[in-house]
Parts: sequence; C-alpha cells; structure tokens
Amino acid sequence: MSEEISLHDRKVIYRARRGLKELDIYFDPYVKQHYLAAAAQEKAAFARLIEQEDPDLLDWFMAVSEPDDAELVALVSKLKLLYTTR
Repeated sequence: MSEEISLHDRKVIYRARRGLKELDIYFDPYVKQHYLAAAAQEKAAFARLIEQEDPDLLDWFMAVSEPDDAELVALVSKLKLLYTTR
C-alpha cells in the first residue's frame, strides 16, 4: 500500500478481510480495484457495511434478507455484480 493511503482507509481495508471465503470473494476484488478510487459517500457506506456481523452479511449476499439502509442495499448489489463480471 502507498504511504498516501489515509489511516482510516487502511483500517477499512484491514477490516474488510473477514477470513470467510463466502464474504472475501465479494470484498477482496472491491477493495483491490475500487475502494480507494470510490467517492467519499461510497467509502463511508463500505465502512458501515464491514462493521456488520458476518451472519447478517452472509444473509444479504445470499439474498436471504437485505439491510435496512438503502446505501448498503445498493453497495451489496454492486459487490455482487463485480463478482459475477470477473
């Protein structure tokens, strides 16, 4: 990582590594290819997303349920789309 990456962004990137393959397949490509270039609002939504519990995240990515926050719904959809287009 570059020295230009803020401490906050470093923390978000670190927290995005879950250790659960089912989540990492969505988070890793986004972090590597999109996170640092994302708009501030999307970065904030991603930071909120990774604060959620793994069971909730799994439910959202498997379409069992969806978050109450519309920004998180949109971000989960984006991450799923990125996964399917790799």
